[in-house]
Amino acid sequence: MWTFNSLIGRIFNLVFLPFRSLNPWLAMVFVSFLSGLLMLFIFRLTSNQAGIRQVKDKIKAHLLELRLFKDSLPVTLKAQGQILSHNLKYIGYSTKPMLIMLIPLLVILAQLNLWFGYKALPVGETAILKLSLEENTDSLSQEVELEVPAGLVVETPPLRLEQLREIDWRIRAKAEGIHELRIKLAGQSLTKTVTVAAKPLTRVCPLKTSRFLDELLYPGEKPISSSIPVTSVEITYPAKKLNLFGLNLHWLVPYLALSILSGFVFKRPFRVEI
Repeated sequence: MWTFNSLIGRIFNLVFLPFRSLNPWLAMVFVSFLSGLLMLFIFRLTSNQAGIRQVKDKIKAHLLELRLFKDSLPVTLKAQGQILSHNLKYIGYSTKPMLIMLIPLLVILAQLNLWFGYKALPVGETAILKLSLEENTDSLSQEVELEVPAGLVVETPPLRLEQLREIDWRIRAKAEGIHELRIKLAGQSLTKTVTVAAKPLTRVCPLKTSRFLDELLYPGEKPISSSIPVTSVEITYPAKKLNLFGLNLHWLVPYLALSILSGFVFKRPFRVEI
């Protein structure tokens, strides 16, 4: 899984390379445009285009029939039944491509969350580093050591939360860059990156994990080895919002809206029946 996530991550790094110092809206519009085209291509490739076109024509014909024979109850009822039947058939034609589209869409969403979901720490700001331990691992008795590079400062000793099986530190950013801290636990060590940047668009991964599902949702770093009794290492980055005329939006809202709009705009030039 990490090999796949790493490859997809490199592709997104290249896509966003020209936008890192620009307004994040430019990157959002561009990636939404690409996503809309990709989904159009997948829909056309995996759907029965002739069947969709035929069933849409029949629905239009029966709608016209309702207008022409609105005073005839038997004709109206029959036309409504035919419209319902063809709508169900249309849903059947659309279900397969929509399910197939979900797979690349989920991969794209996980990657975009790294770019638009969180703000990198500004210089001078603090964050909480959370180390979550596996079940039956006592956080009070574990010998743990945190090593940080010159660009970070540890401001507190480890806070051990027994019931949560968690060990926390407060760290502060001193210099811009992607810094790698090291945690030594149970005779082993693991690393976690901390992103400190002033650029508007920066890739930020808040969670490093050993769980497969979390690895799908947070694909930014290599997963934790199963030999270490740690489930996750988390940095509490602030959430990022996209500002639209004073309204702060979660990135998923404009992404889905712009992607759908892009698909409808280009369906005719690319001759795709939706």
